[in-house]
Amino acid sequence: MHENTEKVLTRDCEAVRIPSGEVRLLPKGTVVMITQALGGSYTVATPDGLARISDGDADALGLESLVAPRSEHVPQAGVVVKPEAVWAELKTCYDPEIPVNIVDLGLVYDCAVEQPEGVPADVRVKMTLTAPGCGMGPVIAREAEQKILALAGVATAEVEVVWDPAWNQSMISEVGKMKLGLI
Repeated sequence: MHENTEKVLTRDCEAVRIPSGEVRLLPKGTVVMITQALGGSYTVATPDGLARISDGDADALGLESLVAPRSEHVPQAGVVVKPEAVWAELKTCYDPEIPVNIVDLGLVYDCAVEQPEGVPADVRVKMTLTAPGCGMGPVIAREAEQKILALAGVATAEVEVVWDPAWNQSMISEVGKMKLGLI
């Protein structure tokens, strides 16, 4: 929708440098090229390399936020959290350099929902990255946690980045392989 679109930042804007994960401030007037707009964030090419801008800063790109503002999370007792709902939220998280969600990319290894009857759920996810040195791991994990926490009935969400087993391309789903042109 906004890919390959040049924009000039209308205000100073926080961004995360890719792949280091370093947070930096892009000044007003910086010319950027949107290379990917998926899952509520924008990957932009800047004069200094790639960076990720959150949907909350879409206005700096002259765009409207794609995600409705979320109020403070208050877990709802009595709402049953189904694992399928958690997996669906995880499918809205993207690696900023790859146009495939983290589930279809094969990065999510496990998703456990613990919910005794009548109380909010605790969700634990184990995921990996395509490369051990990727500084974006904490950024992607934090985004996944925030999206899981937005589900009614979730009290806590923990996303752990693990390295065993090591990720490889055979873990990509058929949908992901088609999107990447691997089949």
